[in-house]
Amino acid sequence: MNSIQLSVVHRLPQSYRWLSGFTGIKVEPIPLTAIDEESNLIGLKLLSHEGDMAWQVMRKLNLSLQEIQVECAVVEWEGQPCLFVHRGDESTTLCRLKNVGAAIAESISALYPF
Repeated sequence: MNSIQLSVVHRLPQSYRWLSGFTGIKVEPIPLTAIDEESNLIGLKLLSHEGDMAWQVMRKLNLSLQEIQVECAVVEWEGQPCLFVHRGDESTTLCRLKNVGAAIAESISALYPF
């Protein structure tokens, strides 16, 4: 069975940038005041898999994005593999992930909370 089609991806709430000297290897969160910079990254993590399976799925998603020439990297963040892409590629990334069968978990804010 294709593990990508059973995957649920969630966008991390912060913005990130490559740690100086560690492009493609390590990230750091950035303050809200720097959100408009071209070097800003968004992070995506899996909600559906853990451990080795999570790493395998993230590598497959990474390869899928590279096929359409979206620059990305899988980096460990807070003990989990996360996929980081440039903020400007967010829409393309989410569209591609949906097309390969991953589900995108989105935050929902209720207008009329119960």
